[in-house]
Amino acid sequence: MADVRRGLIIVNTGPGKGKTTAAMGTALRAVGQGMKVLMLQFLKGSWHYGELDAVKAFGDKFVMRQMGRGFVKVGAEKPDPEDVRMVENAWAEAEKAIQSGEWDLVVLDEINYAISYGMLNAAKVVDALKQKPDMVHVILTGRNAHPTIIEVADTVTEMRQIKHAYEKGVMAQRGIEY
Repeated sequence: MADVRRGLIIVNTGPGKGKTTAAMGTALRAVGQGMKVLMLQFLKGSWHYGELDAVKAFGDKFVMRQMGRGFVKVGAEKPDPEDVRMVENAWAEAEKAIQSGEWDLVVLDEINYAISYGMLNAAKVVDALKQKPDMVHVILTGRNAHPTIIEVADTVTEMRQIKHAYEKGVMAQRGIEY
């Protein structure tokens, strides 16, 4: 088999815990290899997560930006127009970052939620992924990855929950979930 080197499209999806955590682990590995990483969090924004402080130690080698307001209301009602506007802004920044070649790895955290909630068109994302520079890696996280995203991806991992401490009444733990 030939030793092919190119930027990968990776999807971390499924109902289990660990999608963002796995992306962070890959990002940490990339920084350790001298690569520059940008992580855009499409919906997160109102809570303070430990990783926000941790990545500061890497300076401009690992940049993380929260692009949303936090939890988004979905269901019977349409998403709040302000949340849609923030997702559109996050996508504009993501597309620019991917095409810029400035970043070796771009993590699009929770983008799959934004797509499944109807806040972002999957076709726009697929088109941008197909046009990305050859050596740029992209990771997309969130439940319910769109079939067209899965199709264009090189690697797809589905996190499946076996059990979770929350089911026993254990609340989110500092340093583990945030």
